[in-house]
Amino acid sequence: MAALGLPVGVFLLTMLLVIWQPRGLPIGTSALLGASLALLMGLVNLADIWQVTMIVWDATLAFIGIIIIAMVLDELGFFEWAAIKMAHWSQGNGHLMFIYLLLLGALVAAFFANDGAALILTPIILAKMRLLQLNFKALVAFALAAGFISDAASLPFVFSNLTNIVTVNYFDIGFWEYAAVMWLPNLVAVSVSVLLLWALFYRDLPKRLDLVQLKPARTVLKSLTMFRWSLLLLALIFTGMAISDDLQLPISLFALLGAFGFLLLGHYYRIIKVWQTVKIAPWQIVWFSIGLYVVVWSLKNAGLIEFLASIIESFAAWGPSWQIVATGVLAALLSALMNNLPTVMVMDIAIAQTGQTALAYANVIGSNLGPKMTPWGSLATLLWLHVLMQKGVNIGWGQYMWYGFLLTPPVLLASLFALAWWMG
Repeated sequence: MAALGLPVGVFLLTMLLVIWQPRGLPIGTSALLGASLALLMGLVNLADIWQVTMIVWDATLAFIGIIIIAMVLDELGFFEWAAIKMAHWSQGNGHLMFIYLLLLGALVAAFFANDGAALILTPIILAKMRLLQLNFKALVAFALAAGFISDAASLPFVFSNLTNIVTVNYFDIGFWEYAAVMWLPNLVAVSVSVLLLWALFYRDLPKRLDLVQLKPARTVLKSLTMFRWSLLLLALIFTGMAISDDLQLPISLFALLGAFGFLLLGHYYRIIKVWQTVKIAPWQIVWFSIGLYVVVWSLKNAGLIEFLASIIESFAAWGPSWQIVATGVLAALLSALMNNLPTVMVMDIAIAQTGQTALAYANVIGSNLGPKMTPWGSLATLLWLHVLMQKGVNIGWGQYMWYGFLLTPPVLLASLFALAWWMG
């Protein structure tokens, strides 16, 4: 373990650059600088970089495709339409509106990934809540709830989170095989999250809201015809991803084909400018994923994996169910401390060494929920906090962590116990 000193230093320097972003340094560039430093210092070699690229390429490209789809739908007015629908269904009841918007966030996270829910839906919700003249406390309640549910509800499908895709690919888990295991933990995570968020912000929520300021939902759609075609295309994309195992095709193929289809639709109906949309897509995520995982690989080469594998194996003495829970908690703590993307990889490799593939599901739960305890725990949270600041809602790290430590442990434990029961 003494050999870990240098790789840990490179990792911490890389994460510092990612979080701090000096002079606006892009996150992908920061990760590539860390990877280059690891290579120059001999902590990794070119073969390691190639191996890392082979592990993450499908997950990263699938993520890019899903985000482009969400961006086009956002320009169409799809998510604004959905948010207004939820508001009208509440009939002006502030508490019902809060719960309905949380459920909408859960659906968006499930089908458009956690980043899509946090970065696209949150600004729309804030804009509508301001239109309804909510006070600042209520705005913070809606913003925090939207950010938290985006990760809590990112368990059900392979494409719901980048960490899901990485793990599924690493262990060669099928689309429906994964969904059949994770539907219950996701249901529990969403249910407990909604209950806790409502209980936590109960006093800050308005009892009644005057919805007269909200437009009819249909009027925010820039093209009703494209909206209808979009529903069909979304169904086709989901079907393609669902049968990708049988066809032995990567899930990213269907995400990218879907993105291409939406770009064509958006161009045809004059909703978007294709090149502009492609240009502002989060391509930095590609370099961020590869670069950061290369840095993490240097930790693997220094012996971190063997250390983690020994800890996971020691949990077996407590019995299968407790081993599942303990593994998930370990993944959650590591994610909160060092970000969930490096955590999910090192834990996947360590779990593979133990030969207990079933623990991979606990790793996904821990890596998806654990990051909510710290602002740097996930890339989505860092970007989400930046978006909120741009919208005039400044949530400090201390305030965020207070809510994170209050909400995350009960949701995490409930989800892990549900997984242990389901797999028992």
